[in-house]
Amino acid sequence: MSVKDNRLRRQNGIFAGVCGGLAAWTGISVFWFRLLFFILLLPGGASAIPYFILWLVMPKK
Repeated sequence: MSVKDNRLRRQNGIFAGVCGGLAAWTGISVFWFRLLFFILLLPGGASAIPYFILWLVMPKK
């Protein structure tokens, strides 16, 4: 019996792999995470700090 590795890890992606890691962990398409971070980035960079923190905290795949 195999056990699914359910840990949050960065994936190979466009930039740092944070959105890809979140998508793999939740099962939601990476497109939605990228769209969310982009929309939150527009009004003054609200998603830049959480993205950077996730980049530092999440281990590589």
